[in-house]
Amino acid sequence: MIKFSIIIPVYNRPEEIVELLDSLTMQSRRDESEVIVVDDGSTLRCEENIEIFKKQLDLRYFYQENKGPGLARNEGARQARGEYLIFLDSDCVLPSDYLANTEKHLALKPLACFGGPDKAHKFFTPIQKAISYSMTSIFTTGGIRGGKKKMDKFYPRSFNLGVSKDVFDEIGGFCDMRYGEDIDFSMNVVEHGYEIGLIDETFVYHKRRNTFRSFYKQVFSSGTARIELAMRHKGALKLVHILPSMFVVGLPITIVLGIFVHWAFFLVFPAYWLLIFAHASKETRSPYVGLLSVIASTIQLGGYGLGFITASFIKLFNRKKRYVAFKKTFYN
Repeated sequence: MIKFSIIIPVYNRPEEIVELLDSLTMQSRRDESEVIVVDDGSTLRCEENIEIFKKQLDLRYFYQENKGPGLARNEGARQARGEYLIFLDSDCVLPSDYLANTEKHLALKPLACFGGPDKAHKFFTPIQKAISYSMTSIFTTGGIRGGKKKMDKFYPRSFNLGVSKDVFDEIGGFCDMRYGEDIDFSMNVVEHGYEIGLIDETFVYHKRRNTFRSFYKQVFSSGTARIELAMRHKGALKLVHILPSMFVVGLPITIVLGIFVHWAFFLVFPAYWLLIFAHASKETRSPYVGLLSVIASTIQLGGYGLGFITASFIKLFNRKKRYVAFKKTFYN
């Protein structure tokens, strides 16, 4: 019997998925799992790159026209034979005990849906480490992506999300949103009355973007998606999601107040950046990464906030319109 069906959507990342599959060959419980790769309309197909892994993994490859990551995951789920589905992004790498820790936790406490945090590997580039910090720190995202200290309920993200096959089929899988489809799915699980949970030991090393430009596009799109989620789910909009917009609006306000009211207002944002630098430098043991984390955190908050504000205005004038940023370059 197959315990886990590991489903990986991929688009034009043949080298990257090789690293993920290589880490899957090192899993202590891989004999109880299958791997399903769904190529979402790539021009650089990975079929030949992954062929060698079929000797070590129960691996199947499927190709479809480009439909987006959510619908690619749905195709993988249709082909799955496992009791649980585990969705991973192609830019992740797993520690060798990932499956063993997941199985152990589920044996002690069964969950309909679960996820784990993400971490930066010591071999990541300084920019990747800085971006990882900005996406996981309590001082930036509020720790909602799997941190032990967090400002909102944990909802598993698709880079590291597991769900019972029966529950997945009942809910109907992922929607066609390009961003936010994983949070939409997790919220649907809760709304159907099932329990979701965070498994701390089931973490992944998540490379994410490797340039600040592509990172900005990612977080801007995430900010726009939050408005769509708020339209779909009651309670999807919390203070932690509004804070980036306050960051965007607050920066020019403090400058104006510093000019016309008191010079101390000029210190508000530098004090925050100094906090980020000090904390990130300590967490990563690198002042250089700490400096890059200031840039990454500013992009993360500013990009998300601008996306949120943009989508809010569009929804204000046309509630039926779904705003999709960077649709033509979604994967870039």
